[in-house]
Amino acid sequence: MSGKAMIVCMSRKICVDLYDAIVALRPDWHSDDLNKGKIKVVMTGSAADSERLQKHVGGKQRRDTLAKRMKDNSDPLKLVIVRDMWLTGFDVPSLNTMYIDKPMKGHNLMQAIARVNRVFKDKEGGVVVDYIGILESLKRALNQYTDSDRKNTGIDTSAAIAVMKEKLEIVQSMMHGFDYSGYFSTSARTRMRTIAEGMNFILGKDEKEQKDFIQYATELGKAHGLVSATEAGKAVTMEVGYFKAVKASLIKLQHGSKTPPSKHVIEQRINQLLERSIISEDVIDVFQTLGLKQPEISLLDEHFLQEVKALKTKNLAREMLKKLLEGEIKVMSRTNLVKSELFSEKLKRSLNKYRNQSITNAEVIEELIRMAKQIRKMGEDEAKLGLNRDEIAFYYALSKDEAVQDFYDDDTLKTIAQELTESIRKNVTIDFNIREQAQAMMRRTIRRLLKKYNYPPDQAEDALEIVMKQVNRMSGNVAENLTYDGMLAQQAAEDSEDYKL
Repeated sequence: MSGKAMIVCMSRKICVDLYDAIVALRPDWHSDDLNKGKIKVVMTGSAADSERLQKHVGGKQRRDTLAKRMKDNSDPLKLVIVRDMWLTGFDVPSLNTMYIDKPMKGHNLMQAIARVNRVFKDKEGGVVVDYIGILESLKRALNQYTDSDRKNTGIDTSAAIAVMKEKLEIVQSMMHGFDYSGYFSTSARTRMRTIAEGMNFILGKDEKEQKDFIQYATELGKAHGLVSATEAGKAVTMEVGYFKAVKASLIKLQHGSKTPPSKHVIEQRINQLLERSIISEDVIDVFQTLGLKQPEISLLDEHFLQEVKALKTKNLAREMLKKLLEGEIKVMSRTNLVKSELFSEKLKRSLNKYRNQSITNAEVIEELIRMAKQIRKMGEDEAKLGLNRDEIAFYYALSKDEAVQDFYDDDTLKTIAQELTESIRKNVTIDFNIREQAQAMMRRTIRRLLKKYNYPPDQAEDALEIVMKQVNRMSGNVAENLTYDGMLAQQAAEDSEDYKL
């Protein structure tokens, strides 16, 4: 039968070079007419391309015309040369040969090869001519593909089963010493608790082993996906499902989730797993599973902290507190630079002491609980100052140095913070961060204010830099409707009064 072919090249220049070489040997294959000729180059381009490349570049209309011709088995167009075009999502059933001279891997490689394996009339299969050496990339890509695509690419099922068993043994060895038989229970509550306890077990290992578990559990899931319909695959479906659930829940705990599944959804997924023996990456809500109410850290009360402290799964308790604190510090950093840096450093020190085995798991949990209480206490103290959010941020920026705290009383610091905030609010804009002139004028404004209140000269330089950093944070939060159009004239008249630091 008459078939069609595709050549895959590394670059657009190579595509054109190859086209020229082929038509030099077969001049009758070439035609300047888009609707004629046996060979065409399909690629995108730009106005900066040389005239030689421009001849083969066109818009959507050109590509659509060539696509229609390529799909028509009776059309003279038999050979196309591409770099990236038509390698995925483009079906030409009569395409039976692909020449590859470009490195490819993973999903893209498998999709490209599948172009020549589409069923068509008497076609028994496609031919891939490898000029660059894609065999190893093809082997690595096998773990990423589905059963139907595996059949198309001719994967050896016995080899895939061997890979799955190897990955399973690795993950089993990493869970050695932990009994996860509760996951095979018909009780959804027992199964969720077993996932939480498995997370606690993995969190008790060092960071490298935690990352290794996530990696190997992911590889196991992909390998099992290739053989899930075989007897060997069916036999371990539930066990693989458990490891995937632990992995997915660890990732959620470490990176967060905007839309965590509800308990009802979790139970539905587990019931599906029981009824159909399918694999699902069940992600559990740790707080629900352990019987804790999801907290807002700014409202952490003694009862919640004591509940966490009493948890038997200490590694999970530590990780939960760590993530809660990191979340609060992240929110804090958007509006209060000094305060967020203070607690970020405290958290880092506590966790480093634990990782270096200077303190026990129980002791680091105590430190994290104390930190949560400090955040709550500072919030209560701030409320008594009678300042708004931005004024509090500048209050911290101005009083960071202990010498300054000794120099001023609270009322004076509050007054400076209020006046500073008001002045900045009048003069800051959204694009403040990128306008050098505006920043220079802001520095002069701050200098004059510090001079007005006799700010200690030895601490003034550091205070200026800290306040400027805080101003940059503030500019992204509150300056949408502000301008500094009148600032230039005002500052020019006052330059001679600058407080030199």
